[in-house]
Amino acid sequence: MNMKLKKNIALSESGFVFDPTTGDSYSLNQEAREVVRLMNEGKELSEITDYMVSIYNVGRNDFEKYFFDFASMLRQFRLLEDEQD
Repeated sequence: MNMKLKKNIALSESGFVFDPTTGDSYSLNQEAREVVRLMNEGKELSEITDYMVSIYNVGRNDFEKYFFDFASMLRQFRLLEDEQD
């Protein structure tokens, strides 16, 4: 599973996300910024999980639940590239 933000989505170092297609903007916290950075680097879920569990005080199962909730939100706001098999 490989997810990335759409190429036209602007992401600042401070976590400000802007969708020029809709004009919508969002703000990410530090953890979400890390997850998006890793996603955009092409990391797999297992790699993202390993990193986040090693840096933050979170269990693997809890992180993966949070990850899927976050990815679902990104999909809902149409910020992710179309997934391809």
